[in-house]
Amino acid sequence: MRKVLIFLADGFEEIEGLTVVDLCRRACIDITTVSITDKAEVVGSHGIALKTDTTIDAADFTGADMIVLPGGMPGTKHLEVCDKLMNQVDAFISGGKKVAAICAAPTILGRKGQLNGKKACCYPGMEGELTGAEVSYDAVSVAGNIITSRGLGTAIPFTLAIIEALADKNTADRIATSVVYK
Repeated sequence: MRKVLIFLADGFEEIEGLTVVDLCRRACIDITTVSITDKAEVVGSHGIALKTDTTIDAADFTGADMIVLPGGMPGTKHLEVCDKLMNQVDAFISGGKKVAAICAAPTILGRKGQLNGKKACCYPGMEGELTGAEVSYDAVSVAGNIITSRGLGTAIPFTLAIIEALADKNTADRIATSVVYK
């Protein structure tokens, strides 16, 4: 079974994070919610409190196939200053493992130089921070082992791209139909 770690920080966009968790679990993909602090509870950008499955210090990166970074403010800023997470993002990308980011979070990858020559998208108005990328205005961009998406309104197609990358297109289509997306 494929394993995903989704990192949540205070100020994360709830829909972008929880849509990924919900649909991946429906697709039988093992997804773990991870707090970037030593506290399991995080509070989203709209005041919704959530208890994560684990914390970053207890997370098992070795068995994971993908890291997911939801957007939201100031959640994205908190993710970017978490050195342990950023080191893992770099290791995953350089090792050919998958990283997915939505909304403001793809700008983290741009500032880290991870999007050079790759098609990527992000929240409207932040495209200048996708350093080195071929900017896309599609709902979702898949460039090798990196998946990016534009925002809350694209959370379902973003997650379906994740499911397709980790399982297959038939599974993604089945989940889309089951939630009356298509």
